[in-house]
This record gives sequence, C-alpha cells and structure tokens, in this order.
Amino acid sequence: MNIGIIGMGLIGGSLGRSIVKRTSHTVFGLDIDEKSMQKALLLNGCHQVLEDSDLNRLDMLIIALNPRTVEGYIKKYQDKLKSGCIIMDCGGIKRDVVGMMTKMSKKYGHLRFIGAHPMAGREYSGIEHSLVDLFDKASILLCPVNPEIEQLTTIKNFFREIGFSEVLITTPEKHDRIIAYTSQLAHVVSNAYIKSPTALDYKGFSAGSFRDLTRVARLNPVMWSELMMDNRDNLIKEIELLINNISKYKAALEKSDEEGLRLLLEEGSELKIAID
Repeated sequence: MNIGIIGMGLIGGSLGRSIVKRTSHTVFGLDIDEKSMQKALLLNGCHQVLEDSDLNRLDMLIIALNPRTVEGYIKKYQDKLKSGCIIMDCGGIKRDVVGMMTKMSKKYGHLRFIGAHPMAGREYSGIEHSLVDLFDKASILLCPVNPEIEQLTTIKNFFREIGFSEVLITTPEKHDRIIAYTSQLAHVVSNAYIKSPTALDYKGFSAGSFRDLTRVARLNPVMWSELMMDNRDNLIKEIELLINNISKYKAALEKSDEEGLRLLLEEGSELKIAID
C-alpha cells in the first residue's frame, strides 16, 4: 500500500517508523514543522515527503493530529484522493470525529472513513521521542464508518503487521466513556497530585509508586485540554466518582476509624486483583 501520514509527531512518527521497518508499504510523511519533517526522514519515519501530486496514489491516509484539525485536512484533500482511499485519524476521542466522518462519508462517497485510537504513548511528544516498537503488544480501537468487509480485514492485518496485538471494533460512545476513566482521569489525577508542595522534596523519599503516579503529569496541555473538554460529560462523571471515593478515606482518617480504612484499602486491593 501507499500510506500517507499527516503529523509526524510521537504517534505519526512511531507509526511511520514501524511501517517502514516492518513492511513493504511506502510511507509518505507530512508535517507543517520543517524540522520535524527533516527528523522524520532521518529517523526513517517515512520514505519521502507527501506532496499534493502523491495524494491520488494513496491507499490510506492517516491523520495523526489533534481531533479538531481532522475535518480541515479531509476537506482540503478529499477531491485529490482516489476512490476507496481509507482516511483514518489517531485521536483520543471519537464521538465528534466519527460523527464528522459519518457526515463526510455521505458527501464524499468515494472515500472510506475509520476512527482509530492506538492505545500506546509516552509522556513525551515529538518525532524525536518516537519509537519503532511503541505499539508492540498494544491494542488499537477502531470505530469504522463505511468500510467494506475486505478493507476491515486488510486494516486488521496491517495493524498486526506493525506490532499491535489486539484490533478491537467499538462504538464512539463506548470508546469515549471508557477512555474518560482509563486515560483522561489518570492524567487529571497525575497532574493534580504533582501540585502538592511536598513534591519539591521527593528526591530520596520516593520509589516506584511516586514515579508511576506522576509519569503522565508531564503532558501536552494544548492537546489534553482539547481532548478533555470534548469529552467533558464523561470525564466529569469519573472525577465526581473519584472525589466521592477519596472522601471516604479522608472521613475514616478524620474519625480515627482504622477498621473502616482497612476495609476501604482491602476493597480497592481486591478490585485490582479481580480486574487483573
């Protein structure tokens, strides 16, 4: 296949590097930042720069940018893409993007649309932090709009070819509801936790738990504020549940209720064992 990737950052760059190294597909890369594009070429994130003249050759166009930018690129390139070209995003929310893609599919019937979310990442951003093996043994969530069965099979095989162990089909609604808990809430907690003044004195007083809990506090605030705001209904519910749960621990401590505290800790420990 001829594959175009727009956005040669952490995700787009890692996808490109894995495709280039592990498959025979040809990768065309594009980034508005010239230095990022140069790094992508040096790191084998793509074979060549994506030019307008290449668009009609693409079998797949991956838009690895913030969700709000996806529509603009589809409108910009739709008349230059060949019939049957698969357009895929990589964003962390799906209702708005897939809703937009559904409308686009009716207007641009010659194209195929899929919302995708690779479940892998790092606390760093940019092509310089991309990894060939970033997606090894990871899952990718797909929200198909109008693909043909043969194309879905091709897409599943493609993602397994570059390291993904699971390719899961889901709905945009289910995706956003669960991601609010598994990803967005975790980033809120980590980011809020690190704001304690005590964090300045952590060296020598911390082990794995501090490192694990604060890892994703270092984030891209522009991207994450967009993702959280566009999924705020689900995220607010999860934050409210967390506040309610934390208040129970605080109440037990205030009452010197050691037995109550022990039961809360036991309950959480058992739940973790159960889901593992």
